[in-house]
Amino acid sequence: MDNADTRRTAIPTWQLYGERHAFPDLLHVERIADRAASHGWTIAPHRHAHLHQIFLFAAGQAAMTADGAAVPLDPPVAVNLPPGIAHGFRFGPGLDGFVLTLPVAHFPDLLGPGAETAAALARPAAVTAQPALRDAFEAILAEHAGRAPYRATRLRALAGGIAAEVARAAGDAAPAPRGDVRLNRFTALVAERFRDGWRVADYARALHLSPRHLARIVRAGTGQPAHAVIETMRIREACRLLAYTRLPVASVGYAAGFEDPAYFARAFRRATGQSPTAYRAGFDG
Repeated sequence: MDNADTRRTAIPTWQLYGERHAFPDLLHVERIADRAASHGWTIAPHRHAHLHQIFLFAAGQAAMTADGAAVPLDPPVAVNLPPGIAHGFRFGPGLDGFVLTLPVAHFPDLLGPGAETAAALARPAAVTAQPALRDAFEAILAEHAGRAPYRATRLRALAGGIAAEVARAAGDAAPAPRGDVRLNRFTALVAERFRDGWRVADYARALHLSPRHLARIVRAGTGQPAHAVIETMRIREACRLLAYTRLPVASVGYAAGFEDPAYFARAFRRATGQSPTAYRAGFDG
């Protein structure tokens, strides 16, 4: 492995920066300052395997890198960041901004194959932000913080509006380099087949690769072994089913692609720090 590959695989893969638990909600939105302040106003390079992010820098100073290259940020600016892109930040005085995080599997209408916005959002871009975009972020932040009726429907609508606004602007932006197309095909196939109990060898066969070759591609692109990428998708689906359905816990495991209820319980606790039953209870209060 050459030095570039070593540096790439050393970049950590997070759910949210500084956290490793499974994604607990439909989406996440926060003010950038709320997380950056606790990290000394510097976010070290990291990547997200299955999360799509949209940043809004409304005012203040910020510097960004994406896959090792500097990205000019001249507020007001919105940044579209697909999964798998290694990125880091350094923030300065007067920072005013937001970050919206979308689990790709939860938003096939925005990010999935065939979605109207998929092509425009499939590449990283920094685009001028219109004033209305800040209002949209304030609205989704308020909705996310509450528990009003039809919260999920409102969050989807607000996220769709933000994504469409950024997609319109990004559609005119110059194309940016993308990662290995074989990794893109793998992640798309995982999203399609993770419920079917496929193992790494099954994905390799479908992609006309050897399991060893697929493992190298996935490790280089995500910082994770291929089986962990598959299991992360299954755990996220289990979280969704536990939160939003009344399926029995064993049925949740089967529906998420786990063949053995005991293994599902162990894997879920390893990923979230809770049993499936305890995780569900957190949504029943």
